[in-house]
Amino acid sequence: MRIIRENSVNLENHNYKVVLSESFSGINEYLKDIQNISSFQIITEKNIYDLYNAELSSQLSSLTIPFHFIIIKGKESNKHISKVGNVYNQLIKNSADRKSVILALGGGVVGDFSGFIASTFLRGIRFVQIPTTLLACVDSSVGGKVAVNADLGKNMIGSFHQPELVFAPLNTLINSLPLKEWKCGISEVIKHSLLDGGEFFEKIQTISKKDLKSVDNISFYITESVKYKSKIVGMDPKENGIRAVLNLGHTTGHAIESFLNYKKISHGEAVGIGIITALLLSQHKLGLSEKVINNTIKIMKRLSIPYKTNLNPTILIDHMKHDKKNSKGKIYFVLLSSPGEPKFGIETGESEISDAIHIQNKL
Repeated sequence: MRIIRENSVNLENHNYKVVLSESFSGINEYLKDIQNISSFQIITEKNIYDLYNAELSSQLSSLTIPFHFIIIKGKESNKHISKVGNVYNQLIKNSADRKSVILALGGGVVGDFSGFIASTFLRGIRFVQIPTTLLACVDSSVGGKVAVNADLGKNMIGSFHQPELVFAPLNTLINSLPLKEWKCGISEVIKHSLLDGGEFFEKIQTISKKDLKSVDNISFYITESVKYKSKIVGMDPKENGIRAVLNLGHTTGHAIESFLNYKKISHGEAVGIGIITALLLSQHKLGLSEKVINNTIKIMKRLSIPYKTNLNPTILIDHMKHDKKNSKGKIYFVLLSSPGEPKFGIETGESEISDAIHIQNKL
């Protein structure tokens, strides 16, 4: 067992560990800390099951607690309210009760979906995040935001339901993560580096594609992301204030995903494009340095992450109006005055957004 890093999310009424491990080895020792478990209900997708069910099953078998696998489809289009009924029925067939613990084994879609199931089944049961993608490791597995999509909006139906544990086996990233999924996660790492600033933002300007194939190299970026997000979640667990800064890039990103019906582009790629929209708006409204924008684009180019779109700004703005962060029909952005100095709740006019996207599309 090689534990690379252990962080904690410390909330007023609930604390949990975020563990970065070289492999699944040792997860059984962390699961022992969860008391009074009647069964494990493992929600995952087929390709992850085929790759890793033997490793996880070996660890769980040492605990002598019954466990069951429930297979779902992992694409964003399947993280929909219409898909939850079948999983509830499978849990009932598996005799799941209030002492059962759901293990979310997979990427962000599996984690969000499984967490939503856990928050609603029997009015709420415990769950554990086992992220197998970079995006899930650095973002969606930490913080307790769980949700499913509606026809007209992403993550519109959800709750705050904190996990008992986050255990990230990083071998899953090195062994089986496609390049598209790497790019998806790196967009969120770039986001965290801009929000945190300092050494994190300086260091990420040196990142290369080779770093994505080394547990030791990529663990720095994962660790810094988890540290930053854990700090923010600890300060504001239910997004009543500063936690909103974690939505940097998401206003445009969610609009792109919604317009494309969650096809053709990944969440992280959409957020990457949204980050550049936000930085251009930050330059216009808060005087952000052009150097920061150019350096961020250089990172994205080096890692082949999209940073612009040919979509019509008017179409995107129409989809932004359905964003759950809006209020009274107004659109709000997270912006930066400089790396490490984010501002949230910045009301932004449609003409300003349109101008920024037009500039962005010509970059």
